[in-house]
Amino acid sequence: MKEENYLTTERITSQKEVILNYLRNTKSHPSAQKVYAEVKKVLPRISQGTVYRVLSLLNKKGEVQEISTRDITFYDGDMSDHSHFICQGCGTVFDIFDECSRCKIIKEKKTKVGKINSFRIYFYGICKKCKKG
Repeated sequence: MKEENYLTTERITSQKEVILNYLRNTKSHPSAQKVYAEVKKVLPRISQGTVYRVLSLLNKKGEVQEISTRDITFYDGDMSDHSHFICQGCGTVFDIFDECSRCKIIKEKKTKVGKINSFRIYFYGICKKCKKG
């Protein structure tokens, strides 16, 4: 019985590691469905429910971040301080690293009410690709 529990725990750990590695090594911001499709290539027996549970756990632990839009939730494995631009045309999420670093409040990491440990800023607009089309 103990051996079965060990195997189950080990399997879940490897699933978590594969999901986390995928998210940390992609520059896109995939949906849970996209994460499932990509992880399934490595772990063919993984279930969609497992991917959703692991994503939720990783988000709660602060190992990935959820980016929720009106229609869908995306995931980002890059936990460095940065912002996101969400296109209201196509729904694509883009990283923004430099613009917010110029803000005095973020640069100093403190406000009148306290010290800033981290931040999430979302910008909404139309991306260059949608603007051209």
